[in-house]
Amino acid sequence: MKFFASAAAVLFFSAAAATAQTLDDLRNDGKNTENILTHGMGYHLQRYSPLRQIDKNTVRRLVPVWNLSLDNNWGEQAQPIVYDGVMYVTNAKATVAIDAVSGKQIWKQALEWPPETPRVVCCGVSNKGAAIYNGKVYRTTLDAHVVAYEAKTGKEIWKSKAAEWKDGFSLTGAPLVANGVLITGISGAEFGVRGFIDGWDPETGKQLWRHYTIPARGEKGNETWPQDNNAWETGGGSAWITGSYDPELDLMYWGIGNPAPWASQSRPGDNLYTSSVLAMRPRTGEVAWYYQFTPNDAYDYDACWELILADLNVQGRPRKVAMQLNRNGFLYVLDRTNGALISAKAYGKVNWASHVDMKSGRPVETEIAKSIREAKATEHWPSTRGAKNWEHAAFNPQTGLLYANTLHEGRMYKHLEIKPHVVGQRYMYIENLPLPRAAGEPVGHIEAIDPLTAEKKWRVPLADFQIWSAMLATGGGLLFTGKETGEFIALDADTGKQLWQFQTGSGINAMPVTFTQKGRQYVTVLSGIGGLYWNIAREQLKDKVPPGGSVWTFALMPN
Repeated sequence: MKFFASAAAVLFFSAAAATAQTLDDLRNDGKNTENILTHGMGYHLQRYSPLRQIDKNTVRRLVPVWNLSLDNNWGEQAQPIVYDGVMYVTNAKATVAIDAVSGKQIWKQALEWPPETPRVVCCGVSNKGAAIYNGKVYRTTLDAHVVAYEAKTGKEIWKSKAAEWKDGFSLTGAPLVANGVLITGISGAEFGVRGFIDGWDPETGKQLWRHYTIPARGEKGNETWPQDNNAWETGGGSAWITGSYDPELDLMYWGIGNPAPWASQSRPGDNLYTSSVLAMRPRTGEVAWYYQFTPNDAYDYDACWELILADLNVQGRPRKVAMQLNRNGFLYVLDRTNGALISAKAYGKVNWASHVDMKSGRPVETEIAKSIREAKATEHWPSTRGAKNWEHAAFNPQTGLLYANTLHEGRMYKHLEIKPHVVGQRYMYIENLPLPRAAGEPVGHIEAIDPLTAEKKWRVPLADFQIWSAMLATGGGLLFTGKETGEFIALDADTGKQLWQFQTGSGINAMPVTFTQKGRQYVTVLSGIGGLYWNIAREQLKDKVPPGGSVWTFALMPN
């Protein structure tokens, strides 16, 4: 383990970060615009800030005020955390504390994991961010550990092992602190693991509970797995995207990933609780309710993506909702108090199902789905990458719209013969080939979407590369996101028109944030190409976009 800190930096930081972060601080994240204490910029995961100093008129004066190299070529996907003037940034290699105004590094804690570890990471070596609570910074590691650092100094306080990486497990998501418990979700469905979500004591690192996403024999839900084989033991169900949390209901909403293998012939049945959302009690891991988006998921449609919480007016009355732009092509709105389905509308091209039945809540599958289950090569929309992937959407409570980077892609898809599971080896058994693309056909879109109807207020087609960066919405009428080719851009939230851009030097796959310090608004994003899309589009991008991680922070140039 390597650690770097200057004495002066630690002395400064000890004074600057003397106040501990409390549960009330976390609950009110987003109201104090000087701090960003949670993944998603609030427990609701709306990725919205009311800040308006940078707006449609002033954004033309937005300039970089500092840049810090992260000395990392694996790729940057994290959302920064900001507390009391200090920014915390993670990647797969290190955790860094930075002066949020000057960009000076305060401390850096390097990570060491076995060099063979990337072998069991399905979709690119990465980390999506930290959590902060009671004077400690928490993160996950590629080799399936959870670590706590002293926020003032970067000193490691505890390190706990969640699973054995050699068996196919990894941790890449940002932790969540909810009701005094530190929550993490495991990765590894592509290697035939049995997924789980863990609750940890944030003070000691002791595991408080573990909830398996695949029920064992005798547990409720196991009847949805074959009873004549042990497919449930290697059934997948990762939980690698951070959940949302409603403190009033004391429920967290965690998306659960695909079943394993992708080919479905060995696992007839609904395969609970894969491709579902679980509403859970953070103190115990108890499940209050669930909703399954894609029963017997034969398409790698997953459901890990963010569950965005909001209060919407539905047919004349307010409803507490959880929204997800699911990978399967449907936009779901659920009552977050009980899991009741409010709306499910296609927001992209979908051919595997005609619609979602509002009474049963189940998708009505087409002949395309039948063909796939019969192991025939089939044109399949959306592709396994989905109509939207992990790139986090934003919700503006003032406009009532979702803003998302979506994908427009089909594939020629075929199930292959399933061979016996081998621990730590890929467990998928599909053929997944690209389709010819017509001239001028977009690869994806930036779009503003009505959550209840899935109607588009506007839609900007992408001609060259898909966008795998998160969206940030602001009270200044702006949207910020980044491109694989390195441009950090600002759009008019009313029209989608691009108003500003800056070339960061490498591709952007990360999650921008905005905050204030001493009355000045800042916008920060990590640059550094890597991850799944880099693996997919490497040949197209390699001569255009160099690797190399860095943090860019922007503010308005004085008049």
